[in-house]
Amino acid sequence: MKAHTIEGKQKTSPVRDKVHALLEDLCSGMYEREEVIKLALLSAVAGESIFLLGPPGVGKSLIARRLKHAFSDGRSFEYLMSKFSTPDEIFGPVSIKKLKEEDKYERLTNKYLPGAHIVFLDEIWKSGPAIQNALLTILNEKIYRNGEQEMQVDIKGIITASNELPPTRESFQPLWDRMLIRYQIGGIRNQQNFLKMITDTQDLLEDQIREEVKISTKELASWNEEIQAIHVPAEVLNTIQIIREKLTQVGQSENSEQDPISVYDRRWKKLVRLLRTAAFLNGRQEVDLMDCFLSVHCLWSHPNQLERIKEVVSETVRKHGYSIAMNLNSLRKEIHSLKEEVEEETRIKKIIAEDKLQPIQEEYYQILSDAKPFQGELLKISDFNKLGSDEVQVINIYDESLTLRHRLKAKKSSSEHVVDIIFNSQETAYSLKTSKVERKEVIFKKPHSLVEKHWDERIEKLKSYIAEHVQKVEHDQPEPIAELERNLFVPAELSAIVKANLQEVGNTLDKLALELEKIHYAYHSL
Repeated sequence: MKAHTIEGKQKTSPVRDKVHALLEDLCSGMYEREEVIKLALLSAVAGESIFLLGPPGVGKSLIARRLKHAFSDGRSFEYLMSKFSTPDEIFGPVSIKKLKEEDKYERLTNKYLPGAHIVFLDEIWKSGPAIQNALLTILNEKIYRNGEQEMQVDIKGIITASNELPPTRESFQPLWDRMLIRYQIGGIRNQQNFLKMITDTQDLLEDQIREEVKISTKELASWNEEIQAIHVPAEVLNTIQIIREKLTQVGQSENSEQDPISVYDRRWKKLVRLLRTAAFLNGRQEVDLMDCFLSVHCLWSHPNQLERIKEVVSETVRKHGYSIAMNLNSLRKEIHSLKEEVEEETRIKKIIAEDKLQPIQEEYYQILSDAKPFQGELLKISDFNKLGSDEVQVINIYDESLTLRHRLKAKKSSSEHVVDIIFNSQETAYSLKTSKVERKEVIFKKPHSLVEKHWDERIEKLKSYIAEHVQKVEHDQPEPIAELERNLFVPAELSAIVKANLQEVGNTLDKLALELEKIHYAYHSL
């Protein structure tokens, strides 16, 4: 079996180079926070929100404060929610001047949430219904209803956080569902990173982002248009479909009653937008299987589900990714159908009835004769098997009760299932008891030349299809394959799963090509 390798030249992209440099600046000094910072930037560019689940003091607010520096005109708004928080504190106080002079109820929003680019709301589940309803409109439509007017907000990213999940009350579910990325954040685990963190004197709140790598409002608007045009190929769509089906099955299982996995249509649509954004920021024109691992952060509603979701996503990418895109199942069916057709046309199956010795009590054969000069009618199978047709040997003869009656000389007869027994110097042929059994026999016939020509044409088409896809696997791999380990938002080690799928596809193509050769030889060799 040929080994299929994954090779490719690294491609450069101005967008990717810029984002890569930006992420380096954002992550500087942020030990073990690289992944969540990358996801926060990704969600901001995609126009989505991210929820951070974790205890106090693990850097949740710091992530939001640093993220605002990613944008050249970044303004941030940060607030710690409590059950006493009012809309005035979040969306701005009512303008007394407007109220007195124009009798209009409008808020002064500039220095509050509607006037910010990056928003961080801590302890989000302590907010009241009025705040929640306004947030929903902002998350859905990027609009804040300020009195009689509708304000188009320029919020690039909303980061929410809490040390707990939303209460089970239905009032929180719409807001919870709008938070596309969900990330569980904890303390620093690596001892070396911990020591570096506590001794690092760098001011992490200071803007240390190089001006040339910051994202401008004009640039972001241009990016959004290009993100919409990113292609989502068949292997990605099929992978998402299978993940959805598997999670539905998991959600309906008895073991998931406590924390059922429920993902609705809107979240899947938002997920595809996120994958497009990831592909664009990586400098690609289409989404790839590596991007699909981002779905893990979008599909859980309880941390208990995370491992199962990771397992489902990884298993789906490994087993189905490029396999489905290359229609391997259809190819297998086509080859199997051809094989059956060839066998049916070239093989004639006949059922032949024949006599077969019938054992008595598994150890004996029965001598058939009503007029034997000696007593007994059974001989041991082992004795019969030792007999030859040239020399006589002594065998034992038993009666029905398996009592030994005689020791006589005997040999195998020239006829089948017959034994020659010598008694009183006279040799007599005795038949042994048999039964009719059916045996299948295959007779091969050469097909008509026109049929052979038709099969040859089908095989050539199939071989051409296989050769084309082998070429793609070995040489003409799509750009994403060469870029697997360079994905800005997905850990490089997950590329092994995608490569395993491609390797499996290559091996399967080799096996199917070999199967075609066997079919071709089967009818041409007759």
